[in-house]
Amino acid sequence: MLDTFWAVIAEQLQELRTAKNADDVLRILASEGTTAPGFFGGSGGDETVSDALRTAGWEQVWAESSLYYTMRAPDGSMITYIEGDILRGDRHGNNPAPTAN
Repeated sequence: MLDTFWAVIAEQLQELRTAKNADDVLRILASEGTTAPGFFGGSGGDETVSDALRTAGWEQVWAESSLYYTMRAPDGSMITYIEGDILRGDRHGNNPAPTAN
């Protein structure tokens, strides 16, 4: 069972390495069990979402910590990562609504 979990995480990270936009990330990390549109369950592993997205050409535009940051895709769309939850757009600080795709 644990092997299956990490195999899924490895597959997600591989797909994230080619993510071109926020839609790709949300499709790859689609979540049915949380209130966020996306979720990454492998934060205790060796590689992170930000590592994989950097490989795909994304840049970090804001970070409070390794568990709370915003990244921009090559097409300009953004995601905010909050302790595994993935939200579309720039959602850091007191901004309750996304400011970009």
